[in-house]
Amino acid sequence: MKIIVTGVAGFIGMQVTKRLLEDGHEVVGVDNLNDYYDIELKKSRLQILLTLKKHFLFYKVDIIEIKQVSKIFKNFKPHLIIHMAAQAGVRYSIQNPHQYVETNVKGFLNILECCKNENLDNIIYASSSSVYGNSSRLTFSEEDDTNQPISVYGATKKSNEVMASTYSSLYKLKIIGLRFFTVYGPWGRPDMALYKFTSSIFRNKKIDIYNNGNVIRDFTYIDDVTESIVRLVDKLMSKSFDNGHYLFNIGSENPLPILRYLEVIEKTIGLSAKKQFLPKQLGDVIRTSSNSDKLYNLIKYKPKTKIELGIKKYVDWFKFYYKL
Repeated sequence: MKIIVTGVAGFIGMQVTKRLLEDGHEVVGVDNLNDYYDIELKKSRLQILLTLKKHFLFYKVDIIEIKQVSKIFKNFKPHLIIHMAAQAGVRYSIQNPHQYVETNVKGFLNILECCKNENLDNIIYASSSSVYGNSSRLTFSEEDDTNQPISVYGATKKSNEVMASTYSSLYKLKIIGLRFFTVYGPWGRPDMALYKFTSSIFRNKKIDIYNNGNVIRDFTYIDDVTESIVRLVDKLMSKSFDNGHYLFNIGSENPLPILRYLEVIEKTIGLSAKKQFLPKQLGDVIRTSSNSDKLYNLIKYKPKTKIELGIKKYVDWFKFYYKL
C-alpha cells in the first residue's frame, strides 16, 4: 500500500514506518524536525528509514502549512494516512499552550481537510491517555468520560477526538484514534522519564521524582504499539470497519509505581540513582491504567512485553547510541 506517516522522525512514527517498510509498503514521511528536543536524535531515526529508501520518501514539511501538505496528498495519492505528528509533552504544554493549539489542533484540522479533499477515508491518528485526566476509575476504558483533561496537551488530544468524530460523520470517513499509554523503548524521547532516569544514572546526576514518588503509569513497550498499529492497518484496509470514528486504548494493563520503574532501571544498569523528591507538577496526572480489551477483541493482540525486558532493550540501545 501507499501510506503517509506524519511525525515520521518522532519516536512512534519512526518505529511504525520502519515496520511498514519492512513489510513492503511504500511510505511518504512528513516531519518538520522541530527543536523541542535533540534534532540529532530525530535525524538519526530518519537515517535508519532512509537506508530503506527504495520504498521511502521524506518531506521536511510542517503540518500547519496546508498548501504543502495538500500537495503531498495530491501527488502521492495514498491509500492510508497514519498521523503521528504532534507537539508532545504535558509539562511543556502548560508553558507554551499556543504551540500546542497551533500544531495539534490546526495541524490535525489540515490533515482532515486534505483527507476530505482527496477522498481518503482511511485514517489512523495518535490520541493519548492524557484525555482521561485524573480519572478515579480503577482502569480506563474507551467509554469513560474524557471531558476533564488536566493539561493543555490532553485538551488538544481531546479536541482531536471530537474533530475526528465530526469529520467521520460529515464525510463518511473511517477514522481510528489511538490512546497511547506512556510508550517507552529504544529511540524514545529525551523528555520522558526513561531517558531522563537512564541518562542521569550514567552521569551520576540527581533524578527528579515528582509528587514525592506517588505516581503510577501504565508503561507500554514500543514494539507492542507497532504490532498493534500494523494489525489495525490490516483490519482497516481489509474493510473490517464501516465508516465512523473508533477509539482504542493501547496500554500494557500493568500499571507500575514510578519508583518500581526506576528500580528496574537501576538493576538493569547496575548503578543506583540519586533521587530528589519534588512536589506534583502542574498538569501531571497521578495514575494511568488501561483496559485494552477493545483492541484485543478486534486484532487478537495487546501489549505483553514485560517491563524488565523492555527496559533492558532500552538500556542496551542507550549505551550503543551514546557510545557508553
